This record gives sequence, C-alpha cells and structure tokens, in this order.
Amino acid sequence: MSWELLSVIGTIAFAISGAIVAMEEDYDILGVYILGVVTAFGGGAIRNLLIGVPIANLWEQDSLFQIALLSITATFLFPKNLLKYWNKWGNSFDAVGLSAFAIQGALFANEMGHGTSACIVAAVLTGSGGGMLRDVLAGRKPLVLRSEIYALWAILAGASIGIGFVNTTIELVLLFVIITVLRILSFSLKWRLPHRNLQRSL
Repeated sequence: MSWELLSVIGTIAFAISGAIVAMEEDYDILGVYILGVVTAFGGGAIRNLLIGVPIANLWEQDSLFQIALLSITATFLFPKNLLKYWNKWGNSFDAVGLSAFAIQGALFANEMGHGTSACIVAAVLTGSGGGMLRDVLAGRKPLVLRSEIYALWAILAGASIGIGFVNTTIELVLLFVIITVLRILSFSLKWRLPHRNLQRSL
C-alpha cells in the first residue's frame, strides 16, 4: 500500500468536494478553484503552522497541486457526469482521504517529538481542516462538526499514534483500514454523536 497513492485519492476527493460546494453556492470559476484548493490543502497548511513545519513545505507537493487543479477543472467542465459517480463513490473516496491525511498529520507531529495532544490536533486539521475552511468560506456551518461523525475518526487516529499504540507499518496499515471502515459505516448507517439544541430544550 502506497501512502502517496492514498494522498492522491484524498487530494482528488477533497478538491472535488470543494468545487462541488462552490458550484452549489453559485461561485464563479475563480471561486470554484479557490474553494477546491483550500479544501485539499488548507488543513495541512494550518497544521504546519501549529506544529512548526515550515509552511514552504506545502510547495513541494507540486504534483498534488496539479492533480487537484485537474480534478477541479473536470468538476467544473463536466459536473453532471462527475456527480453521477461522486454520489455513488464520493463518500468512500473521502473516507480514504480522511484516514490517510489524519494518519499522516499525526505522524508529522509525532516525528517532530510533539505529544499526544499535538498528534490529535495535527490529525484533525489534516483530515478535516480543509472541509471546515471550505464550509466557512461557503457561508455554511461546518458539516464535520454537526451532521456526521467525521472529525472523531481523525481524533482516534491521532490518539492511537500519539500514545504509541500504533508504531509499525503493519499497525499503521491496520489503523488506516479501521478508520476508513468506521467512516464508511458512519455515513452509511447514519451514525450521529449526541447533541442538544438549546432552543428546543428551553
């Protein structure tokens, strides 16, 4: 299993989701590209700032930027054709991206000698930070914080790496599979975390 391949899948999924949200909000072509790129790379950029990775490292991902731009272009040019497949497979690709990015973010923090808290924050930001930025820029309430169990799986990945529960390559692969499956099950079975609406409670 190649982490590079998983990063490509995640980048494509996040870039397409950003472009779709932009078109749903009737943004122009520049807005579609900006929202797509922010969704794919925004979480990683914030993570780098918080854990001390030089922000310039982002520009070393030139191939991923090109893949993201191609994905956004395809979404903009052929939205109907792409949405047909996105509605069927998009959430599964997104689950792969969440799992791969969350694990990579936690590994970044861990390799820099940061503690468990930093690993969790890095995992959440890398896995779901781009989606949060996407929703904020689109004027929406972040979906990952209210309607689905999403960021929790990134927290689980970060904690597993931060406390040293996962170390070897085999364990990392197993963690990836577990997080991906949990995410797929959570949207397929419509799992929700407990919540309380204050206005309804009063």
